[in-house]
Amino acid sequence: METVEAKRTRSVRKSRGEVRKMKGRRREGEGARRSPSLDIIPLGGIGEIGKNMTAFMYGDDIIIVDAGLMFPREELLGVDYVIPDISFLEKHRDKIRGIFLTHGHEDHIGALPYVIPKLGVPVYGTVLTLALAEARLSEHPDVEYDFIPVKAGQTVKAGRFEVEFLKVSHSIDDAVGLAIKTPIGTVVHTGDFKLDLTPVGGKIMDLNRFAELGKQGVLALLSDSTNAERPGFTMSESEVGETFVNYFRQAKGRIIVASFASNIHRIQQVIDVARIYGRKICLSGRSMINVVASALELGYLKADPDAFVEFDELPKLPDKAVVVLTTGSQGEAMSGLSRMASGEHPKLSIKEGDLVIISASPIPGNERGISDMINLLYRKGASVINDATDMVHVSGHACQEELKLMMTLVKPRYFIPVHGEYRHLYKHAALAEKIGIRPENIFIPETGTVIHVNKKSATQKGTVPSGSVLVDGLGVGDVGNVVLRDRKKLASDGLFIVVVTLSRKGQELVTTPDVVSRGFVYMRESEELMDESRRLVEDIVSGNCRDRSCDQSALKSQIRRELSDFLYEKTNRNPMILPIIIEV
Repeated sequence: METVEAKRTRSVRKSRGEVRKMKGRRREGEGARRSPSLDIIPLGGIGEIGKNMTAFMYGDDIIIVDAGLMFPREELLGVDYVIPDISFLEKHRDKIRGIFLTHGHEDHIGALPYVIPKLGVPVYGTVLTLALAEARLSEHPDVEYDFIPVKAGQTVKAGRFEVEFLKVSHSIDDAVGLAIKTPIGTVVHTGDFKLDLTPVGGKIMDLNRFAELGKQGVLALLSDSTNAERPGFTMSESEVGETFVNYFRQAKGRIIVASFASNIHRIQQVIDVARIYGRKICLSGRSMINVVASALELGYLKADPDAFVEFDELPKLPDKAVVVLTTGSQGEAMSGLSRMASGEHPKLSIKEGDLVIISASPIPGNERGISDMINLLYRKGASVINDATDMVHVSGHACQEELKLMMTLVKPRYFIPVHGEYRHLYKHAALAEKIGIRPENIFIPETGTVIHVNKKSATQKGTVPSGSVLVDGLGVGDVGNVVLRDRKKLASDGLFIVVVTLSRKGQELVTTPDVVSRGFVYMRESEELMDESRRLVEDIVSGNCRDRSCDQSALKSQIRRELSDFLYEKTNRNPMILPIIIEV
């Protein structure tokens, strides 16, 4: 039986052991507190225009800024959209506290229909931004979402993060930057912005708050780099309105204005000038109609109810009393303006005397489509005004002097340029160095790079899975390099199909092989080539199936190989060859 003294001794030993464990845990805790860290992980918008998405991770908490798409370049044949790879976020889904949207452009909200079902987290944004996101999600009725509206000046707590929404000027209303407060310091994310001292609507960027944050101390600044190559300041949106006044005053016929549907400020200026000159407005394009309806309902657009007319009412009006506000500023094949130019629009065609104002600058990759559309408009007898001929568009992004002003106000310890191609990021980094940010504190990231920041230092430390996911129709991610390679081959050299019919028992040809050419040669004018191809296939089949144990896989490979060599010798082309073997 254990004595009282033994019990006391054992109790003391236990207490001492617990004290040692507690001290050890305290030391570990103190060490963790001495060097807590924030990981900044760009998942899109780096080295590209569009597909903007950045993750911020502190301990067991993650927040996401924006979820945008990118429109495909010409080489992505048949692809509808490009969205960020979110496999890293899916793996850490239980840590994500929310998605925070800076504004309502597609390159910042367009991936939401594909991201929300996989992450299932709340989405925070200003009222107009969420309205545009909701319109985007209306095309995906099965997606459930939790939208939480906020206002500039409001702060939201999300785990260990506190996110403050900062009013900025951009080419869309209700745009915000973010002050992301963490236990180790504040990170400022500008979103897309410019300095506009005479904005349409009168809501000026909250430069005072950016300056206050700079005085309080900012750990890192992530800033829009889109116009980092352009010197000076971006012109005010209100100057476009003055240009509109001149053209509306001079126009004798109909005026067709093509713009981005989301550019509420531009639409407001068209409405205002149309009212001055007694013109009624007809809306064309589903996105234009939906956005204008939402903006009017929410009060972001101001217009009399009788300012708008339907297409059916246009024939009753004189041409000088008509303005058509349409989509199609990027030359999209199915847009309102493109269909008017080609004569395929069901309600309206371009005619001589029309004035067409293309109030947008080309997105990289769209230049050819816009040029072709402008040529069509001239052929129809219209006069065309675009950004290259007069100031009917101004950028929504800050130029060099505005970028330098932002860095001077915020005074960040670390600087990370975002939202731009690599030449934009490098130019922005050079500007940061010019205003005194030390080169070792400037980080030009790659997509998926982890920028590890604590109170004492910052380093680029490892990567996470990242890249692009292609959306084609209802397929998300099922189009990869192999499929794109096949599409390019089909587009460049065409398809050559060989149908071989074999007997089930004898493994011999039942009939002469059929050959079909699509996009390779015109069969009626190449009968000799077709006949020679059939004879070659007959010889290959005879050589492979003599012993009545025909290996179909080997037979297909040989047909593909020998026929490819033969066709290249005859035509100097390499069509995709598709052998089909049927047993009867």
